[in-house]
Amino acid sequence: MKMDTRQLGEMPGVKGQDRSSQRKIGAFMTHDSGERGRCRLGRDAALRNGVLACVTLSAALPLGPALADHDTVLEAVTVTGTREERLLVETPTSVGVVGATTVEQDKPSHPAQVMSQVPGAAVAVTNGEGHTTAIRQPFTTSPVYLFLEDGIPSRSTGFFNHNALYEINVPQSAGIEVNRGPGSALYGSDAIGGVINVLTRTPPLEPELRGSLEAGEHGWRRALVSGGTGYSSGGWRADLNHTRTDGWRDSTAYERTSGTARWDHFIGDGTMFRTVLGFSEVDQETGANSPLVFEDFKHNPKRNYLPIAFRKVSALRLSTTYEREWEDSLLSVTPYFRDNSMDLLASFRLRFDPTIDRSENRSYGLMTKWRQNFAPMRARVIVGLDMEVSPGSRREDRINPVTRGAGAAQEFIAYTVGPRIYDYDVEFRGISPYVQGEFSPTERLRVTAGLRYDSIRFELENHLSPIPVPVATPQGARFYGQAEDTRVTFRRATPKLGATYDLGSDTHLFASYHQGFRAPSESQLFRPAIARTDAEARSLARSALELEAIKADQYEVGFRGLLAGVSYDVSVYELTKRDDIVSVRDPVTTQTITTNAGKTRHRGIEVGLGAPITHDFRVDVAFSYAKHEFVDWVTSQGNFSGKEQSTAPRVMSNARLTWSPSNAVRAQLEWVRLGSYWLDDANTAKYGGHDLLNLRGNYALTQSVSLFGSVQNLTDKRYADSAQLGVGSTPVFSPGFPRTLTAGIEARW
Repeated sequence: MKMDTRQLGEMPGVKGQDRSSQRKIGAFMTHDSGERGRCRLGRDAALRNGVLACVTLSAALPLGPALADHDTVLEAVTVTGTREERLLVETPTSVGVVGATTVEQDKPSHPAQVMSQVPGAAVAVTNGEGHTTAIRQPFTTSPVYLFLEDGIPSRSTGFFNHNALYEINVPQSAGIEVNRGPGSALYGSDAIGGVINVLTRTPPLEPELRGSLEAGEHGWRRALVSGGTGYSSGGWRADLNHTRTDGWRDSTAYERTSGTARWDHFIGDGTMFRTVLGFSEVDQETGANSPLVFEDFKHNPKRNYLPIAFRKVSALRLSTTYEREWEDSLLSVTPYFRDNSMDLLASFRLRFDPTIDRSENRSYGLMTKWRQNFAPMRARVIVGLDMEVSPGSRREDRINPVTRGAGAAQEFIAYTVGPRIYDYDVEFRGISPYVQGEFSPTERLRVTAGLRYDSIRFELENHLSPIPVPVATPQGARFYGQAEDTRVTFRRATPKLGATYDLGSDTHLFASYHQGFRAPSESQLFRPAIARTDAEARSLARSALELEAIKADQYEVGFRGLLAGVSYDVSVYELTKRDDIVSVRDPVTTQTITTNAGKTRHRGIEVGLGAPITHDFRVDVAFSYAKHEFVDWVTSQGNFSGKEQSTAPRVMSNARLTWSPSNAVRAQLEWVRLGSYWLDDANTAKYGGHDLLNLRGNYALTQSVSLFGSVQNLTDKRYADSAQLGVGSTPVFSPGFPRTLTAGIEARW
């Protein structure tokens, strides 16, 4: 449906919007996203009053190089990079999107199956629902990424979980936006490698019910059910996801139940309320990566050396956004609540520090924002204040595992629970004002500048004595350092500066400078590493409390646009991390302490391309080449300065050939390439990388019933989701899925 955007200023709810806002709404109106709940202006006066819903929905559109439609590429809207709906071509940062239609058609069983469609982004499976992420960083479990749901962090600073995407209902989302590089100037700590924002689905305008059932190899079963309706001044929807599988490897079964509910309510004076409730319950009988020595990796990949490991996750999020827009102003207020808990027997600690723990964290937060537009130079000022209080706790016990075998192939088959080694409550408090300004000194140039100040405080109440806790191990006595009741504070100002320039001929340049930082997590501060002596444990506990925030600086340039029907998005960046956290051996006392001493450099180029080949075929490519180096890195294991970081592939790419002869048929062949990478920081051994082919398709039997299916790893290639050096510097590999068929049926009413 085409629409003259000049009429929008006359509609209730959008009166007085600037040219940028009108273009954004107009861009959405001219594009059919494939969502049943897309905006359809017309008879219902409530829809005219609720036209702001269209702005919200626009975030679900496939953006950038995924499409070659002129309106979509040049009028596409993004929300994550500015906390405000904004034209992508006026956003001076690298933004990639997995659109709503992609999520709906692909129905990913794991985020890894869609995240690689964003240039420079990749997610690796760690069995079950777990994952590690690589965005302008190596694959890592470190807190260098910020995970959001509708712009609200899914977890509190200091209580990071690298598996955060399993706490969000991704398969029933309205898409995923990925801001690559630091985003601390708007979002605070952790946003160094990137910001990942999962968007919830907008309520439909008319009564809607849909459901799908799917089944696959290795006991895979999943049911997805959604429903909702609109009413005179708003609408609601609810989504439910129940998944279970036996796992393709021994002792890797899991079950999850996730849900999302959303209620939008509009008032005729430009006021809206949006309430979102999300939850996930995940019960994984899994050894996480559970790496294997090469012989088992090659010939017996179902084997699991770590069958006693498990994790049980519970996550709940509730938020309500009040937003009012009038004349040239907008006010937004969002109170929110989170409740996270996890029972964990960590496979990654079994060989050197076997424990079982329960961690809990609740959050009470408030996000406020005021935006004011000015006519001269299309100027805009946004000021905001984020506040949060998050009490949490950790209860951790040493376990005594029963094993058989030795070395890297040692199996852990049972355990008994030993003494309590950590028992503390910790409360996070944060208050963060920020300001951002934008203006256009010329018609083609748009300049953006922002600054955020974070004041972060952790308060510890230790229920154990501050004396190190001794435990008996097969290697002799070991000690766990303890901190006295204390308070730790971090303060940091993070700026950003960027500009976009319209070169004409559908080409736009951008350049930016961003700072990022991350405060140490609660476990780094108050749960120091296991030590060999009482004195070393005390030293580790002291040094952990003295850790500083890690800093990052990124410079980036890029261009995006459309040429002869080919959409393109290219960016080049250099990101430097300073004061990284390393373990250093004192040359006098020979004790190992944790301190800020590292510096790393990350350079790369990211390219996204999309083009129709014929009326029925199109091709899309996401490619990145990057080098991740230690600049200054001296640890207790040696001097690695000048070496490349481990688990840091230089090449990551995704290419998709899509055949769609009609609206009823879609087939897609995908080629995923992961380049080689070092298994260790000393650069002594390498994993050779892999190439995978995946096939997926959709077929509409009627307007209401459709079939879908996929074949992952079409050629049944043996590959590793992760690889590293294990005990005795033995290479070990975590095998990825063999060829796996999944199929299902979906009905809509």
